[in-house]
Amino acid sequence: MRTIAVIARKGGSGKTTVATHLALAAFLRGYDTVLADADPQGSASEALRGRRGPGPVLTQVAGAELLALQIASVRGGVDALIVDTPATIESEIAHAIVLADLSLLVIRPTFLDIAAAVQTSEIIRRLRRPGLILLNQAPPPRAGVEPPAVKQALAALRYMRLPVVPAAIRSRAVYQSALASGRSAEETTGDAAAASEIGEVWAFVERFAFGAYDPNRQPTSAANR
Repeated sequence: MRTIAVIARKGGSGKTTVATHLALAAFLRGYDTVLADADPQGSASEALRGRRGPGPVLTQVAGAELLALQIASVRGGVDALIVDTPATIESEIAHAIVLADLSLLVIRPTFLDIAAAVQTSEIIRRLRRPGLILLNQAPPPRAGVEPPAVKQALAALRYMRLPVVPAAIRSRAVYQSALASGRSAEETTGDAAAASEIGEVWAFVERFAFGAYDPNRQPTSAANR
């Protein structure tokens, strides 16, 4: 089993949207998935409660309960444990980082988001835990050219000394509208670009977190689930 902690210190970064979409991406590809909602706001729980049909197992936990959940998940044969962490409680964020096989730091391309993420990236490095940075809510490129805000953000993120996921998640309304019914952008029609973004992000996270996990595993594709 692999545990992925989704982290953001700045409110409004889209952390819960990312965590929920990752849990759905894992489930759609055949992974036995648990989404742990450790954020007191409970937004991930609200999203998945609206889902019809099978999906990731949802559980609400406090940071101190993550270890017990992780042990129970391993015993239960779970493949992927995705943790939506609280945004402002540093001790619980650090607890999740320690337990995670991968911490995914979600950052919007703004000065305040990047400044807020510096301390978290330092915690990940100090604890010597694997971490990735995901650029979220980025403006789409125009004529194949990245907007200046995205270019500046990518340049600043290099100083955090954590790998950056090469596929950014763009600012698209479909991410919220899909979650209103407990679905991923990969399960909706009308926005192939959003589905492609989620697929690319999951593919990179999967290789990073699960690469040495089970090389013989043949996950079911999202289209065939």
